[in-house]
Amino acid sequence: MKEELLFGTYTKKSSQGIYYAVLDTDAQQISTPKVVVKVQNPTYMKVTNNKTLVTVAKKDALGGISAYNANNKEFKFIDEALIKGANPCYVGFDEKRQLIFTANYHKGQIDVYKINADQTLTLTDTVKDEGHGPLPEQDSAHVHYTDLTPDGRLVAVDLGCDTVSTYDISAEGKLTLASVFKTESGFGPRHLVFAHNGKYAYLAGELSSKLSVLRYDKTTGTFSLEQTVKTIPTAWTEHNGAAAIRISADDKFIYVSNRGHNSLAQFKINKSHNVDFVGFTSTYGDFPRDFDIDPSGKFLVCVNQNTDNGTLYARDEQTGALTCLQKDIPVPEGVCVCFTDLD
Repeated sequence: MKEELLFGTYTKKSSQGIYYAVLDTDAQQISTPKVVVKVQNPTYMKVTNNKTLVTVAKKDALGGISAYNANNKEFKFIDEALIKGANPCYVGFDEKRQLIFTANYHKGQIDVYKINADQTLTLTDTVKDEGHGPLPEQDSAHVHYTDLTPDGRLVAVDLGCDTVSTYDISAEGKLTLASVFKTESGFGPRHLVFAHNGKYAYLAGELSSKLSVLRYDKTTGTFSLEQTVKTIPTAWTEHNGAAAIRISADDKFIYVSNRGHNSLAQFKINKSHNVDFVGFTSTYGDFPRDFDIDPSGKFLVCVNQNTDNGTLYARDEQTGALTCLQKDIPVPEGVCVCFTDLD
């Protein structure tokens, strides 16, 4: 079986943009990635059901998003929404309402775009966060994640303010604040994933190197704290920043990447929906910013930003254990892993 992959990158050194590769699940190997979209700093992306590739983009002093028709791997440019200033760091998508949500770390804001019938982009709303946390990295609002809750609200994670905010979304793409959850001081929340039952979410804290289990109430859109654990060894004293977080399709395992400890931390989800630490797996590189589990659940792919390499693991669906299969996949400045189907 062949599974398609897109890699997002920084383009500060040798990378040219977005790279395409194929995972051969029978041979258990990933092909050499090839550049398919030449764009500056495509650090995060989503592919819609109709094969529109929406990516973070930069053009000199302008930042925003770009859209491409990825049908049959043609990657034809459709439209872009670029304005002066820093580009966003995350792209979320609402298939039902055809809305795109971007998180802008440097501006501390959420931008909402409508995908029109001709696939062009229209800005529908902008919400700017206010506040700060106790750490030097929390000098102001730093929105790092914007995506849907299982019941169709928007959840925004702000690393600078130590908050997880929930918004109601109108059909026109306007946001109305529903609730705000405050993490522990200095947690530095970065990314979040939901259990498939929609009742629990798992939050990665970049600055604290912690993982929190949150209960979600869909009637009010509010979160409440259930548990918090470390993602690194207690004896680790060097710098670390937790980054990506993923949940297995069967809701049995959580994985978090550690930039500094250079590992994937594995947790088992127990009957109470809290987590039990299982172990660490090396990423065989430096600064693992992102990873993803393939559609079959049997493989995991991670990219190491500073060492320009990707790593392929076999994943045991029963134990969640990862076994390295390939650790020298050439991904320059890799920061995003996106399994997709473009045929």
